[in-house]
Amino acid sequence: MKKEDSIALSELLSTPKKIAIIPHRSPDGDAMGSTLALYHFLLKLDHQATVISPNEFPGFLDWLPSAETVLVYENDKENTTKILQEAELVFTLDFNALHRTGEMEQVLNKLKAIFIMIDHHQSPDDFAKFTYSDTSFGSTCEMIYNFILQLGKKELIDKTIANCIYTGILTDSGSFRFPKTTGTTHRIIAELIDLGAENTTIPTLLFDNNSYDRLQLLGRALQNMKVFPEYKTTYISLSQEELDTFHYVKGDTEGIVNYGLTIKGIVFAAIFIEHKDENIVKISFRSQGDFDVNQFARAHFNGGGHINAAGGKSNLSLKDTIAKFEQLITQIKI
Repeated sequence: MKKEDSIALSELLSTPKKIAIIPHRSPDGDAMGSTLALYHFLLKLDHQATVISPNEFPGFLDWLPSAETVLVYENDKENTTKILQEAELVFTLDFNALHRTGEMEQVLNKLKAIFIMIDHHQSPDDFAKFTYSDTSFGSTCEMIYNFILQLGKKELIDKTIANCIYTGILTDSGSFRFPKTTGTTHRIIAELIDLGAENTTIPTLLFDNNSYDRLQLLGRALQNMKVFPEYKTTYISLSQEELDTFHYVKGDTEGIVNYGLTIKGIVFAAIFIEHKDENIVKISFRSQGDFDVNQFARAHFNGGGHINAAGGKSNLSLKDTIAKFEQLITQIKI
């Protein structure tokens, strides 16, 4: 973050204000960890802060400190719109384009509040007065830690904030396996553990809290896996019927796409999930090495993200979406 921006933000935050904090639609561990970490930090500065998620977040994150206070725009549009309209500051975390909030974008575009973006994705839009954007970070939570330090408020990071930040770093780093996990990342993790972050408990809460139905869904997903060794590619698909059969709830497909990359010689993995209620196919892409799934998602599936992790969507049928993907992988160099 620029020095002049940190000075200006320190001044803005020096007196109590009404502040809204927003993650992207279908928030993950980094989005929820960063918003709740910032929420607790702002409370310590005597601000009236509210986290508003565009839609429901996965159940495996509902243990996060004060997750029960998070308001969901889709569930209460009238109240959340009023809070947004009354906000003096709006923090947008872990996304850099307002369309990532879905229908909520219509409200955000009309606000008079000062926007502050904190995000680590590529190609940020220019909607914010203050933009802290840095793709060298592996997570927005790591940026929140750095943001607090730049404001000169490190002493306010307690166990609660440490748990939130630890969660986002852990999930967005692929449990510290992704390339943007640096020595600095591990030094921050060590600091967080010293501050009380529950490093032995959090992984269990995130990754070892499965339902029987979720494991059955995982089994079906792996049965559906298609492998193309000649293109170093694999994909998984799940239809709406299969989701219904195994009583799918939000978060049940989290991380399934990564199984493809565990196959020897595979560089590119995808998962296609049919959501008939939204009339779309949601897509996640993962890669290893230099293959840029961010550019692939942007070019072909209305998405984006990072070099090795991105998302997209398709308005075609599941069958036609997969056919399009199979044709594309014959044309690209992996």
